[in-house]
Amino acid sequence: MAGATLLTLLDDIATLLDDVSILTKAAAKKTAGVIGDDLALNAQQVAGVKANRELPVVWGVFKGSLVNKLILVPAALLISWLAPVLVIPLMMVGGAYLCYEGFEKVLEKLFHSHAKPDPEARAKAVLASGETPLELEKKKIKGAVRTDFILSAEIIVLSLAVVADESLLTRTIALSVIALAVTVFIYGLVAAIVKVDDAGLWMDKRPGVLVPALGRGLVYVTPWMMKALGIIGTIAMFLVGGGIFVHNIDALHHLVEVMEGWGLPAFVADTGASLVVGMLVGALVVGAVGLFNRVRGKAPAEAH
Repeated sequence: MAGATLLTLLDDIATLLDDVSILTKAAAKKTAGVIGDDLALNAQQVAGVKANRELPVVWGVFKGSLVNKLILVPAALLISWLAPVLVIPLMMVGGAYLCYEGFEKVLEKLFHSHAKPDPEARAKAVLASGETPLELEKKKIKGAVRTDFILSAEIIVLSLAVVADESLLTRTIALSVIALAVTVFIYGLVAAIVKVDDAGLWMDKRPGVLVPALGRGLVYVTPWMMKALGIIGTIAMFLVGGGIFVHNIDALHHLVEVMEGWGLPAFVADTGASLVVGMLVGALVVGAVGLFNRVRGKAPAEAH
């Protein structure tokens, strides 16, 4: 009897873990845009930090991100328990914010291109501030952790929609696994990215021909890799944000079905609709925010 009970328990655990695995994969697809943007943004946050302090800064932000998740996961579970009807509206708010962020990035790139900062002028400004390098480092970490809180909230809300219909235990385990996996993935990759150029410089000094050539290639590729991450992250924000509206508004979902009826492959129709809807939502939210700031009498430069 005891053996049968143990086997039943092990079977239940295996089923639960299998469910968690499936849900985690589904949530990863939903949150791809936020993860891509989070990755690019956090890699950029470390820019300008001395080489020997890059990993400590990444570690500091990583610990802050874990604290953020410890706050956000219980809050999300509480919402899904007390007011599950709020899950989809919250998800759409998160999607709208994703589209807004993506559209702002596009506008910034097209119309507000800034000249590269002068390192000497930046150094003088730092000295004039009277802050020590350690204080500046702590300020950078705090700013990155604040940014991470917003992006983490989006990831948790989007993931919550995937697991909303599951039991409380499955939801709890799935969200916890997603939160931990995303944090380790993002900051592990950030740590690797910020050290790619250092690895390249080290390889460049090795004897031989092939290894130094590979090292110089890594140093050359790193800035382009950072730019590519930013572009991919922005596109993914429109796709994920727009996809939330396409999949949760019947009229938009019907439009995708109509496009499929025209002979378009399902993936192309869904991706195209999500991208267009994402950009339109982003433009509407940016316009609404701009109008709100004008009504308040706030100058556009101050709003940005």
